Amino acid sequence: MNIALFGGTFDPIHSGHLEAAEAARRKFRLDRILFVPTGHPPHKSTGHLKAFKHRYAMVALACSGRPRFIPSLLEAPSSDGRPSYSVETVRKARRMLRARDQLYFIIGADAFFDLPKWKDYHELLDLANFIVVSRPGFDPKTIGEIVPRDLVQGQTSPRAGRVALRRTTLHILDGMHVPLSSRQIRDAVRRGRWIAGCVAPLVRQYIRKEGLYRPARLSHEE
Repeated sequence: MNIALFGGTFDPIHSGHLEAAEAARRKFRLDRILFVPTGHPPHKSTGHLKAFKHRYAMVALACSGRPRFIPSLLEAPSSDGRPSYSVETVRKARRMLRARDQLYFIIGADAFFDLPKWKDYHELLDLANFIVVSRPGFDPKTIGEIVPRDLVQGQTSPRAGRVALRRTTLHILDGMHVPLSSRQIRDAVRRGRWIAGCVAPLVRQYIRKEGLYRPARLSHEE
């Protein structure tokens, strides 16, 4: 089977995430995509991050009715508050797979540029095939500036949308243009604006029911 991990804070998960996942599923014939909300992201402040239970619930609701999209607890927060590192998540996932299964890691272009700041990112590139979701203005040549030279196998050109690494392959998923972010949705809810179409209907209902992203005096979140 072809299994992909798609991680993020998902605060909240929105239609752009789902569109990117669906495009990756079709192009790379993915059998399952595990949506992995992070527990304690090491590179982001958690001060304004909604509780994991809410973000996981929204992911589960967004995945409902899509049998190939699976909400995952791989990065559920630990009691000691330890950060969630992607390399450790991938290690866990690989232990769950069979020898013939292929593991993919879906990542946005902006996050990919920060990859050298991630823990053990050389090993991470060795452990999973990467699917980099491009965006307008993304230049494939920059791939060569991120991936260490000793990991690249042969003379593969990033412009071909595929870079062979020593143990895995890096793919570029182009044609994606979704001008939407979780921050924009949070701001829209805070200002009382309509977000239909930006998130799945069940997610919109959950946000309203739980009072998420509204001013503190209007929210009844625990």
